Amino acid sequence: MWAIVNFLVSQHLTLLIGGVVAFGLTYVLTYGILALCRKMNWFEPVVEHKVHKKALPRLGGLAIFAAFLLSSLLFYLPTLAVQPGTSEMIFGHAISKELVIYSLFLISALLIVMVHAYDDVKGMRPLPKMLAQTTAVLVMMGPGLHSFHGVLFFGFHNPFAPLSQASSSSLPWYQQTELTLFIHEPVISWLTIPAIIFTWFWFVGMMNAINFMDGLDGLVAGIVAISGLFITIISLQLSQYTIATLAAIFTGAVAGFLPHNWNPSRIIMGDSGSQFLGIALAMLSIMGGAKFALILMILGIPILDIAWVAFNRLRRGQSPMQRDLLPQYAHKTHLHYRLLFGGLTTRQVCYIFYAVTALFGLSALFLTGIFKFLGFGLVGLTVCLLFWYSIYLQSKVAHSKQRDTQQA
Repeated sequence: MWAIVNFLVSQHLTLLIGGVVAFGLTYVLTYGILALCRKMNWFEPVVEHKVHKKALPRLGGLAIFAAFLLSSLLFYLPTLAVQPGTSEMIFGHAISKELVIYSLFLISALLIVMVHAYDDVKGMRPLPKMLAQTTAVLVMMGPGLHSFHGVLFFGFHNPFAPLSQASSSSLPWYQQTELTLFIHEPVISWLTIPAIIFTWFWFVGMMNAINFMDGLDGLVAGIVAISGLFITIISLQLSQYTIATLAAIFTGAVAGFLPHNWNPSRIIMGDSGSQFLGIALAMLSIMGGAKFALILMILGIPILDIAWVAFNRLRRGQSPMQRDLLPQYAHKTHLHYRLLFGGLTTRQVCYIFYAVTALFGLSALFLTGIFKFLGFGLVGLTVCLLFWYSIYLQSKVAHSKQRDTQQA
């Protein structure tokens, strides 16, 4: 009994210390990135129709990635050595499955950060960046001779199945405890193609979703840090202590950037940061399972917002990847811009998104099974309410300007 207690205490201490160290490393390393950007004159220039009114260094993502890398090597790998979990045979050697995923993730994340850091400094066209994302996802899958050794998203828990029900091949597909895409194991075959496509959409979609959200000081860093915290909590609930440690380190690394990025910011994370945050969230949300619904609920508002903005852009003959002109399309663009041009400050917009993210994170922890659909419905309702609120705010601003013009 005491051995179990000591193990749990040590795991929680490692998790906490790892997160704190990651926070401190990001905070300190960002000063180094600031000095480097100033020396090399790597600034994002002031561009018309953008929110920022002064040139800012935009390589903050390098500090977040470096802090995560160092902290995970110091605190996550030792816990993985103590609790390796399931293993698989690779070239005749039994290797921890989690260690394989972690190694593949570091390679993928390094590729993403390097390519998008170059984009932050020199600029790149969309196609090479998409190719880099696709390559990173393929690396994450870890294809071998007969099976995928990395992350392949081919199934999720069936919310309609009773919690006490055991999996059985004799049950019809809609009563199985896990709903899958044609396969039940990550084997290489033609039937795996739907799972490969779904995995690609999940990773690339998450990277681009986080990137599109990165429009206001402190917005993305805060939302992702809160999301990482809830992944840590649910991993602890599932007794996935190693994954919880990795999630805590990620949360600390992201949160450590927030003091520098809080409005008015000294530095922005750039595409190198937002893309790293996206691929890390996508990996953590399906690593160990049971977190897919959590992330969909927590990030439901940004995901629905991006889908609606893309639809509006296509409807007016604009590429969904092309930035909206501000304030011309302030009433049809992203929700955070709608609220900002409705008269709220950057900090007030962040507070709204932080509160909603935390609220749905708590809901996701307590809603189980079919009740998660209630949570998804609440997300949709909240999106509608926030859109209505932004329209109300912008109409008030327009009427105020009209009244001032008439009085003048």
